[in-house]
Amino acid sequence: MAGTDGSRGDTAAVRRDAHPLTGPQSLDPLLARIGDARYVAIGEATHGTAEFYRWRAELTRRLIEERGFSLIAVEGDWPDCHELHYSVTATPGAAEDPARVLGAFDRWPRWMWANTEVVRFTRWLREYNNALPAERRVGFFGLDVYSLWESLHAVLDHLRAHDPDRVDDALAAYRCFEPYAEDPQNYALATRLVPEGCEMEVVTLLAGLRERAERQAADAGPAAEFAAWQNAETVAGAERYYRAMVRGGPESWNIRDQHMVDTLDRLMGHLGPGTKAVLWEHNTHIGDARATDMAEAGMVNVGQLLRERHRAEGVVLVGFGSYEGTVVAAAEWGLPPEVMTMPPARRGSVEHLLHQALPGGSALFTWNADGADANAWRQEVLDHRAVGVVYRPRAERWGNYVPTVLGERYDAFLYLDRTEALTPLHRYEHGGGEEDTYPSGL
Repeated sequence: MAGTDGSRGDTAAVRRDAHPLTGPQSLDPLLARIGDARYVAIGEATHGTAEFYRWRAELTRRLIEERGFSLIAVEGDWPDCHELHYSVTATPGAAEDPARVLGAFDRWPRWMWANTEVVRFTRWLREYNNALPAERRVGFFGLDVYSLWESLHAVLDHLRAHDPDRVDDALAAYRCFEPYAEDPQNYALATRLVPEGCEMEVVTLLAGLRERAERQAADAGPAAEFAAWQNAETVAGAERYYRAMVRGGPESWNIRDQHMVDTLDRLMGHLGPGTKAVLWEHNTHIGDARATDMAEAGMVNVGQLLRERHRAEGVVLVGFGSYEGTVVAAAEWGLPPEVMTMPPARRGSVEHLLHQALPGGSALFTWNADGADANAWRQEVLDHRAVGVVYRPRAERWGNYVPTVLGERYDAFLYLDRTEALTPLHRYEHGGGEEDTYPSGL
């Protein structure tokens, strides 16, 4: 069997499997692979590469226009993304230019969403939606768990306006968190002394909003009621996440990814049986954890959970990778973003093998759901680069890679030999307090 260092047998097999990437129509083999799938999860090997965002947007456009996908769900905060949802669906009173909403995103790292590639796509999406009736417009939603205080404030505002009898429950939760000055690290550390933290207050708040949402379910539920319920679910998920974070281990990662898939499931139920969803997240969330060393560490992720819960409805996982280039990232958590050089991928990696086979080229790879040939290059364990919002190029010798069986981790893979940094909307970003446990910044 050929080795994993770019030997002739491997590179010849790679070239046979490759579909050249030249423009939107070169995605045809991937559209054929997707078929009637209801869930398409599209990854990225970094949070700061323009081409990953660009190709992800091209694929998403085609899924919307040609396959009737009507929901985009991303690795972003529910409250911020809900404002963007109002803008791209042309909701009365919402910002007419999505760039205004993206420019107001406040959580570090803002460049993940506040960048020129997302502006370009969301402007297109608003224009596309304007030609459709309101009930058929494509939504944009955040799945992540970090927005504890923002979601709690949103719940309070909603209850004051629509259900004043439940304001006391929300205020009890708010007062429990208030001593921690909206600092999640302070709250997480405090739960070492008082392990239950604000759990009971949050459970009481959540129970009331779930009950109200269930009463509205017969009508599919007004959008504002569903948003309030989801904000309460985010408060509950964030409270669990921060308590687990200080204990270390895989629990906080698992809480976060389970929360993201639970949120997606609620959205799909709310929007109805005809809804088809595109997910935008990092490869480390999208690619099935069972095909990496994450499983040995006791971690699950979004891609794994989607396959376990929704395989019968059709799930396609799409990964990205590149050999070298530049990337936007920060040297430490909370520091301003900078353009960094991403050196050539190390030997023994997916990216090095593909570069050896396709020097200077870009390609699409797809394979069938029942798996690849056992002797194929994509069934070998290869390192696969993963760059988060914090990046230290000097760590390439020992870090920044995830051992991966590519043909089991994804259903398709887009390889770009050289990539460039994306362009943030903000030059400066203030720091935040939600550093991930492992893998850091993904």
